[in-house]
Amino acid sequence: MNNQNMHWASVWGNAVSIAENRPESFSKNITLRYPVYSRFGGTSVKLTFDNYCGTEPITIEKTTVLHNGVFHTVTFGGYGAVTIPAGENAVSDPVNFTVAAGDTMNVSFYLADYTQMRSVVFTKGPLSVGSYAIGDQTEAEKFDIDISRSTHYFYFLSNVSVYTEKANRTVVCYGDSITAQDWPDYLTLRCKEEGYKNTAVIRRATSGSRILREYSCITYESYGLKGDRRFHHEVPTDGADCVLIQQGINDIIHPVGTDVNPFRPMSDLPTVEQLIEGMKKYIAQARSFGYKVYVGTLLPIGGWRTYAPFREEMRNEFNNWLRTTDLVDGCVDFDKALADPADPTRFLPAYDSGDHLHPSGAGYKAMAQAVNAEILK
Repeated sequence: MNNQNMHWASVWGNAVSIAENRPESFSKNITLRYPVYSRFGGTSVKLTFDNYCGTEPITIEKTTVLHNGVFHTVTFGGYGAVTIPAGENAVSDPVNFTVAAGDTMNVSFYLADYTQMRSVVFTKGPLSVGSYAIGDQTEAEKFDIDISRSTHYFYFLSNVSVYTEKANRTVVCYGDSITAQDWPDYLTLRCKEEGYKNTAVIRRATSGSRILREYSCITYESYGLKGDRRFHHEVPTDGADCVLIQQGINDIIHPVGTDVNPFRPMSDLPTVEQLIEGMKKYIAQARSFGYKVYVGTLLPIGGWRTYAPFREEMRNEFNNWLRTTDLVDGCVDFDKALADPADPTRFLPAYDSGDHLHPSGAGYKAMAQAVNAEILK
């Protein structure tokens, strides 16, 4: 096939955030394994490992990709091991094997010596369950259940791209814990079910993150980086031509006052105008990447522990701006799709996980169904 008709396009991706600071924040002699579902086929694969949030170098001793029962060794500049300085990433050499649309690859990497486990993201969904095992298991087809566990924490691996036809493209879903959880996986499955063969959906989302603020204390630093430190790092992606942004609720609900929580002053509460300016920065950056831009409205928060009428007013005002601005290519009205018609401040009961902030499984499926078809074409 003519190389002019080919390009690299991401089929899997996550943000990289800060791990919770605990005494056990270092690991050694451990293999991490993550499944990668490929929406389209290609002739080569390359991996990105990211130590963006680390404060010291990490060394990955060995990496493999298991595909159709065959292990493929991953190299970096021709070497099997790679050391990634703090704040930097490493992109592998192309790994040459044929991937078919719908294939799942398992990426395994071995950390031999003590490694700072700081660059990580919590992610869940039907396509997002990883595992880890004691020892070098990079060439073990299955992990022994006595030395392994499943995990929703995805360390270091931030992107997997396939060398594929130019008709194939990637949609980036950017946001906070709502997007770090199930709906992007359900959107991938919707693409499969509805025949959008040329579209891969990846997420760049970190729990607790805000557009305008971040925490400097170790108690809450795992809530992630603010937008000025995230967006430019996460959103540029191989083969992407579109970003769907759904963020802002944590800016509204986090501040409670130092009398309640010393780390969450009310001075952190933005105005709606400041939130809009933050979103405008996202939009301008995305346009500079050549992307189409879609925004998603903020979900209901009635019943959440910091709910208050003034927060509801902020959410509604921000949502109204998202629905009506002409700065974007469209708006996905997640709020309308999940709200209870009898009380729009709350989720429809079937869509509430129980904490009144995050959707249930059914709610996440409804979010995926609410996404405009034009984004997936």
